[in-house]
Amino acid sequence: MRPTKILLTAALLASVAFGPGALAQDYDPGATIRIGSLYEPQNLDNTAGAGQGINEAFNGNVYEGLFTLTDAGSVEPVLVEDYAVSEDGLTYTFTLREGVTFHSGEPLTSADVKYSIERVTAEDSRSSRKRSLSTITGIETPDERTVVITLSARSISLPYNLSYVWIVNDAAGDITSAEDGTGPYTLDEWRRGSALALTRFDDYWGEAPTNGAVLFQYFTDATALNNALLTNAVDIVTSVQSPDSLAQFAGNPQFTVTEGASTTKELLAYNDRVAPFDNVQVRKALARATDKARLLNSIWGEYGTLIGSFVPPTDPWYVDLTGVDPYDPESARELLAEAGYPDGFEFTLDTPDYDPHPIVAQFLQSEYAKIGVTVNINIITANEWYTKIYQEHNFEATLQEHVNHRDIVFYGNPDFYWGYNNPEVVQLIADSEAASSEEEQTEKLTEANRIIAEDAASNWLYLYPQIVVSAANVTGYPVNGLNSQFFAYDIQKSN
Repeated sequence: MRPTKILLTAALLASVAFGPGALAQDYDPGATIRIGSLYEPQNLDNTAGAGQGINEAFNGNVYEGLFTLTDAGSVEPVLVEDYAVSEDGLTYTFTLREGVTFHSGEPLTSADVKYSIERVTAEDSRSSRKRSLSTITGIETPDERTVVITLSARSISLPYNLSYVWIVNDAAGDITSAEDGTGPYTLDEWRRGSALALTRFDDYWGEAPTNGAVLFQYFTDATALNNALLTNAVDIVTSVQSPDSLAQFAGNPQFTVTEGASTTKELLAYNDRVAPFDNVQVRKALARATDKARLLNSIWGEYGTLIGSFVPPTDPWYVDLTGVDPYDPESARELLAEAGYPDGFEFTLDTPDYDPHPIVAQFLQSEYAKIGVTVNINIITANEWYTKIYQEHNFEATLQEHVNHRDIVFYGNPDFYWGYNNPEVVQLIADSEAASSEEEQTEKLTEANRIIAEDAASNWLYLYPQIVVSAANVTGYPVNGLNSQFFAYDIQKSN
């Protein structure tokens, strides 16, 4: 059976674990659930730069991992029946579930697991968690149900990091436009630029989905997406993009509006390797010159959250750091003068071409002009951003939304695109992974979080709200959307 979903802790409202009315009985088990989204995958392989859309459509639906990150934020076993850890923490032995088959009909074996992990850690992999699995020094498969992973150092987050590894049939070959997973749905058809259709997999090893099929329909702008829900062309919008849109649905008995717990951070990321952003005082000056409360209100009205760092409230090492470098333009001018820029400076802001980034860029341009800093906005596509910013590090500053859960670890990697390199933070993050308890891990990452905020390593503008809107007869959907995943198997559509 599919692992049971746990209830949310007190820190997360119990009402946001799944969509309202998830226990409704009068539903159509053969219904097609039509999901509207702005995030079409660029391809179907999450190690090949497919973007967040592939996680939304495929994670937990088409592919499964040894473990899963639930919508409530806990890590639970999926394709693992049991596992043991050696006393020194360097050897993990996993026993796989019996009776699991891929969509092609081939049985799941330890060789598939080995192959799948090595896909993620391969030199050409674009997986965001590639570095997190770098302590793996060996994977052995003594029999078809046993996988033994050897580490070079303790990795308390190994089960969590393995939740990012899709288990793929080792005979699948190129999966950029095809799939062979173990999940409750198979890929029926992908019409690029339009829709991606999934069909229930009748030989699924676990509990059958409460619907017959899922159709992800893709839109290029939020207005068209909202109109599709208003006209019954889709059943659910996975993430509403503006508060103005909500006015059409809030208070209307034909729709259900639910706000969940988001992990998506909007940030101004500097290239900390280059002047003037290699200067902490310059970065702190720009943080103090940004009226983040006004920015958030202009984009999201009463929704969204100011967080003061890269860590959202759903992470165990969250602390409220909004008091670090609060809005203070006069102090910003003083810091610039101390840094050697009394008359300000000029820089180019590479800005993705989709909302809300262009609007945020214009806001920052106006804010920084008040302290003598000139911002030249350069609009680029998502593909250009990946090549120019992420791969080549050829930029001064950029805007980006980071959707990942527990991703403070990126600040412990000096080679990451933003180039932040504080040896104390690098050591704290490394030591946190080698911790012998979750309490020790939390303590070290909380300290790292404080230092990163004091260094103004980036400018964390706000935490997106996570708002799902559905037709009133649709229930059982996830609403937190951690890592942009959107589990479809519990969604029900009433007759």
